[in-house]
Amino acid sequence: MSSETTRKPPSPPQAAEDVAGQMAEVEAAVGAPVAGPAPARRNGWVTGALTVAAVVLVGLNLRAGIASAAPLYHDLETLLGYGTLVASLLPTIPVLCFAFAGAGTAWLVKHTGLERAIGIALLLLTLGLAVRAFESTWLLLAGTVLGMSGLAICNVTMPSFIREHHASRSAAMTATYTVTMSVGATSAAALSVPIAGVLGSPTLGLAAWAIPAALALLVFLPLAIRGSRASGPAGPHVSPWPMLATRKGLLFTSVFAVQSLLVYTLLSWLPHILISRGSNAATAGFMLGLVQAVSIPTVLLLLWMASKPRLLRPAFILTCGCAVAGFTSLLLLPVAFSVIPAVLTGLGLGIFPLLMLMISRSGESAAETTALSTLAQSVGYLVAAAGPFGLGLLQGVLGSWTVPLVILVGVALVQFVLGYRLGGIGRKKVVPVEVQA
Repeated sequence: MSSETTRKPPSPPQAAEDVAGQMAEVEAAVGAPVAGPAPARRNGWVTGALTVAAVVLVGLNLRAGIASAAPLYHDLETLLGYGTLVASLLPTIPVLCFAFAGAGTAWLVKHTGLERAIGIALLLLTLGLAVRAFESTWLLLAGTVLGMSGLAICNVTMPSFIREHHASRSAAMTATYTVTMSVGATSAAALSVPIAGVLGSPTLGLAAWAIPAALALLVFLPLAIRGSRASGPAGPHVSPWPMLATRKGLLFTSVFAVQSLLVYTLLSWLPHILISRGSNAATAGFMLGLVQAVSIPTVLLLLWMASKPRLLRPAFILTCGCAVAGFTSLLLLPVAFSVIPAVLTGLGLGIFPLLMLMISRSGESAAETTALSTLAQSVGYLVAAAGPFGLGLLQGVLGSWTVPLVILVGVALVQFVLGYRLGGIGRKKVVPVEVQA
């Protein structure tokens, strides 16, 4: 991701956080400088406390809406009686929302301001999750689209919010945001089935996660009301689409597409895979939570390795190798040993921050970096949607996860080769990264 032009170049930690081209468009719409007087200082400690609480609460909710649904898909299918098409569409909706979020979010921020756009996103998330309380397939789909659209907007805007309100401690707040996001996903995956059991319905178990979303909305509401609608010039523009014909653009886009396909297929279907092999829903949800929990220290380790020029390629080898081993063990090992693929695939999730870090370092200008990130994410998420949707359909037709898992192992091997090549590109152009927790 690129950042706005400032009087001083961004520090290495800031460079490590510049990870999404769509976020750069948001910054252009907001016109917020990276290094300016923080609103917390202008508005007092109350506003400062609200901005910190907002980072934590939004982070906790950012993946909970996705992770809480996967362990309940089997029970929802049994309760509502929908077929394979709907079952495959449900986990695909978040990926499609992420793919189309960039342009829509930039337009929303331009017309409402950054804080109000996030407030609208949290409202969409809360309403979307709450609607899923009703035992209706159509409301389940509509609520998922609504809620995941809110998540997609937050996904694009929150890093810009952090830099605007926490410019002097952006690295620490970004680390806090990332960790709370993983904590939220871990908790949602592990607790959604027990909560549904207590409430007596899987749809109520889904809707329960509207409560923390509503809490985040209430905390954010004063910031949204006081938010500015100021906008600035969009700055130079580089079209992303011609870059797809270049070696660098094709490589970055391919890696992003492959890793997204693996991640969202895993997050969507791991509980269903384990349940189909004899595991109970609570244990399957716990294993999905374990995947998320393992990814937290993994990210810190891999970013530390990426700060050492000679360890960048080994970092890609480590995380991609764990992904291959994880999907292979998921295919071959009995369900009693499901903790092994859970841990290995959790280690394999570390390729995402490495890829985002390399995108932030790439490009001869800020506009080129923006174009590269926009290309990688737009095309990448669209390709990735084939994972949860296509493999879910294939499982429904075959009645078994064996063939889909063989395909995932093959995709993981492709990711290993692409990651190895990408790690070689970045070894000679490494910006030191300070990893703060």
